[in-house]
Amino acid sequence: MAMRYRSGSRAAWTGMAAMTVSFGLNFSAGVFFTPAVAAYGVNVAAITMAAAAATGLTGLAQPVIGMLLDRVGARSVLLTALTLLSASYLTLAVVQQTWQFVLAYVILGGLGFAGSSSLAVSTLISRAHGDRAGPALARAAVGINLGQLITPWAATALFEPVGVRTTYALLGAAGLAVTAALAVFLPADRVPTQPPGPLGREGLGGRGRVLASFGLHAATLYVVVLLLPKHATELGWSSVDAGRLVAVSAIAAGIASAASARLLHRHSPEALLRVLHLVRASALALAAITSDPRALVAVAALFGIASFPVIPLTMAVLTRGLQPARIGRSLAPAWLMHQFLAGLGLAGAALVHSLSGDYRGYFALGAALSLTAVLLLTPHRPATRRHLPEAPALDSAPTKSAL
Repeated sequence: MAMRYRSGSRAAWTGMAAMTVSFGLNFSAGVFFTPAVAAYGVNVAAITMAAAAATGLTGLAQPVIGMLLDRVGARSVLLTALTLLSASYLTLAVVQQTWQFVLAYVILGGLGFAGSSSLAVSTLISRAHGDRAGPALARAAVGINLGQLITPWAATALFEPVGVRTTYALLGAAGLAVTAALAVFLPADRVPTQPPGPLGREGLGGRGRVLASFGLHAATLYVVVLLLPKHATELGWSSVDAGRLVAVSAIAAGIASAASARLLHRHSPEALLRVLHLVRASALALAAITSDPRALVAVAALFGIASFPVIPLTMAVLTRGLQPARIGRSLAPAWLMHQFLAGLGLAGAALVHSLSGDYRGYFALGAALSLTAVLLLTPHRPATRRHLPEAPALDSAPTKSAL
């Protein structure tokens, strides 16, 4: 038991390190867009299309990643994917033509992120901790916010002194260095040797309400993370001040993820999820009604608190009782749906903006979606039937007491 606990604890901390690299390099891609146009002569439309294609490839790859997680193990998949993602940055440092830039970004970056993000880490930790994986998943999720803070800050700090190409190279080399360390410290992922039973209602069967709430979460997650700064500039803030909203959200999310790891010792993941979706609804409602950009600081903080922690908490619910031999394949549909609805949400927000000139309408819709998620996660108590004394049959003989 003690050996399994130590292995499980190591899975959480190394999972956090892996997600710091994975999400850090993935989130940093956006800060390179403007300087890459100037340094490489790459067309802005080409970069935008590359980002969309990489996101799509990440989603489409999830079923394959899930199969590999069950066949060769999360440790091997994580190390290979982190190597691909780091190699994408090293390749982007030396490419000369637009098609080379797009190919490195989409293939190496998209596949690298697909195999090194939440699905792989959730599988690793769930196999180490079993049905008690919730706190470890929440602890590892802090790596998402560490990556969101550290890597984009490092990139913007390096642009001026060393240039865009060298910055790509340095971040790629740092990613490879952390991957080499993880090759030493990642715990062995013992892939079950027994053949898995039939899928049947195993997998995610019977968890449709939780899956639906996860999809509604995705429909607003990237919309706020990517578009809230733009909304702030439309309300009158400078791009520098608006960009700080991302840091506010990341810090709040990291604190909330760490806190949720402790709260799970006393509360169920479902109970915490209901609270978080309520907080998200309030943040989105505030974003929809306010015309003061200073209020968006509160929006960023509340949304950060109640958004990224939803991911490990939902995984804690979805992995409960899954066959260890099928965890990867069982979770893959959830992440395929998550990526698809995240992209659909971005498209919907863009449409609302084109029709109305701002994002308020989509923020209001997002508040309604979050409240719907609360309802989906609220347990339904079956109506209790009142037990009344049965009437005697009409053809029954009367008893003495009746006489």
